[in-house]
Amino acid sequence: MKKFFKKRPRKWKYDRRRAMKCVLLEKSRNHDGYCKYEVTIGEKDGTIHKQPAYGKDMQDALSRLINTERSVKVERRMERNPFIFFLIWMTVMSIPVIFGDMHDTPWFILYLFVAFTAMFALAGWWQSYLDKGKK
Repeated sequence: MKKFFKKRPRKWKYDRRRAMKCVLLEKSRNHDGYCKYEVTIGEKDGTIHKQPAYGKDMQDALSRLINTERSVKVERRMERNPFIFFLIWMTVMSIPVIFGDMHDTPWFILYLFVAFTAMFALAGWWQSYLDKGKK
């Protein structure tokens, strides 16, 4: 009966990632109101690592950390599969040909120019958004 109630060593494996501990390290000297935190993260496989996070308060720092990790994940996926950009470009350029009689008018050239410029502006905005987290 004693064997039945014997405690087994517990493995800390979770079904998702967890922020286990968050400690305020210092207040920022350069930016008023911002602080540096050290977040201890427990991964799905049971490993634990520490990562710095910056924000106005702890909740802001954690949300910034999650947002940065999500952006890195999307960036890696897009770098591995550039065919997605080609499909988006082909879809945007083929919409007026498929759905209208716009390809015989000068508005078609304006549409192509605006769509192409908007796609480059969106790519530039996304790159500046990704670089913002690295500074």
